[in-house]
Amino acid sequence: MIFKATMKGALAALATVSMLALPGGARADYPEKPIEMTILFGGTANTIAQLLAELMSQELPEPVVPVSRPGGGGAVGYSHVAAARPDGYQLVWNSNSINTVTHTGRVPFDYTAFAPIARISVETPALGVNSDRGWASLDDLKAAAMAGKPLKVGISGKGSFTHLVSAALFDAMGIADKVMYISYGDGKAPVELMAGRIDAAIQWPGQFSSYMQSGELKVLAVTGAERIEALPDVPTAAEQGVDVDITMWRGLAAPAGTPDDVIAALAKAAQAATQTEQFKAATGTLGFTAAYMGPEQFGALIKQDDEFYGALLGELGMGM
Repeated sequence: MIFKATMKGALAALATVSMLALPGGARADYPEKPIEMTILFGGTANTIAQLLAELMSQELPEPVVPVSRPGGGGAVGYSHVAAARPDGYQLVWNSNSINTVTHTGRVPFDYTAFAPIARISVETPALGVNSDRGWASLDDLKAAAMAGKPLKVGISGKGSFTHLVSAALFDAMGIADKVMYISYGDGKAPVELMAGRIDAAIQWPGQFSSYMQSGELKVLAVTGAERIEALPDVPTAAEQGVDVDITMWRGLAAPAGTPDDVIAALAKAAQAATQTEQFKAATGTLGFTAAYMGPEQFGALIKQDDEFYGALLGELGMGM
């Protein structure tokens, strides 16, 4: 009897060890505690992340808690999550910024330090100016830059995505040498424009919409291949003869090595969140497009973009 009892205990222990050794760690009870979502930026990025965390919390047994970790064009937040245990309790609200922080040398790792979970949304950058300038098109802005003092362009930081898009746009317009960049901090473009401290700024449509309605700011162009629903009357740069096509995706990622079943659970919750009426309503208010993409496709997109932005940064002299 003692032998049988001992054998039963040994077999139970062996089964437990085997379960833990299975791919994904047999985490049927995940999550068992709150999940932390690192947010890298303010403005629209922060607003969408807060909403996503709230909606994902309704789909999971434990809440998703957004935590702001700005700095270094995303480097601070990415570094924090990359160093975390790959157990599904540390996520990052990521974007194309993972490519820019890598190729500008701000972090000692690349996108492979993270396991993709899901793409959530897509945003198209917009070029805004103070309405008092009287500019109605990219040609007007170019003429002013060629005729007068260097154009003061606001960016959220050197090497940031807004810096990259601005540099690509003005290079394509042939006025790269007529531009002076001024860092203003995340989400502050409208205030800086209205105060006259900068002449133009690339920002997300949601940051400009209320000021456009009041007539204080004017958006001259968007940088994607097509016009966007939030700004249907604003032409693309390409429509105005400027060969630029750059958009930003936002999504979720976890430290590399996070178990597949945990990634799947998070992706499922994220997809459900994007399908809610609350999330759909926010797309019109904030000026972004819901664009869910699962882990495998999202990973392929990040890899493709890493090659694109690495080459673009090199061409613009902004890469390592």
